Amino acid sequence: MAGPVQSIERAAAILRLLAAGPRRLGLGEVAASLGLAKGTAHGILRTLQHVDFVEQDAATGKYQLGAALLHLGTSYLDVNELRSRSINWADALAARSGEAVRLGTPLEGRVLVVHHVFRPDDTLQTLDVGALLPLHASSLGKILLAYGTAPLDAALESGLEPYTRHTLVTQEQLTRALAEVREVGWAAETQEMSMGEAGLAVPIRGHGGLVVGAIGLSGPVERVCDSQARPRPHLITLIREAARAISRDLGAARW
Repeated sequence: MAGPVQSIERAAAILRLLAAGPRRLGLGEVAASLGLAKGTAHGILRTLQHVDFVEQDAATGKYQLGAALLHLGTSYLDVNELRSRSINWADALAARSGEAVRLGTPLEGRVLVVHHVFRPDDTLQTLDVGALLPLHASSLGKILLAYGTAPLDAALESGLEPYTRHTLVTQEQLTRALAEVREVGWAAETQEMSMGEAGLAVPIRGHGGLVVGAIGLSGPVERVCDSQARPRPHLITLIREAARAISRDLGAARW
């Protein structure tokens, strides 16, 4: 029986390496991390790029997972499994943060809310399960766009509707915002979908580190953000902890 194919093993190792963290990696970093010659790593990366499993940033020359591979990552995951593995962590996040928590996945160019935990107070609230949110104007949607779980081209083609004066309505604005999301590992929206409201979100990863959904919280802008409209760090920490726990349950061993 034939043994394993070395080039495929190396390609898989590169994909796992790129999936392990939110930042892009240069050729030298990839080669050094895997103990490969630069020429070998470059040849594999070029092949993966040719089939859209890897993308290269034009400005920096660094590599990240490509949209084609990321789209494959959601095909195996049942939405009900994602929801069931998230319920306890989402409940805990709402209790600890004091804000409403939502879990989102892509559906037909929007964000489908598959789970919603009410804010733990006595205010009147409406259940959002089944609601469709805009990709470009919600923190959940920005996560899905930034990591290729939802296609950016389709969102741009359908038009970036201005929900408020703060909504990102140009390709340049949105592209810049998504690059920042990938850099820091979380997304925010401040009065972009509804005046007086703000939201934060973090990716949920499955096997191989692929992003399969997003978890986020939302509430009044003065509670979610400080006086300078910057997200409160302790809320980002709480969401990240919940996302890591859910991701581990889904098989993302290194997240």
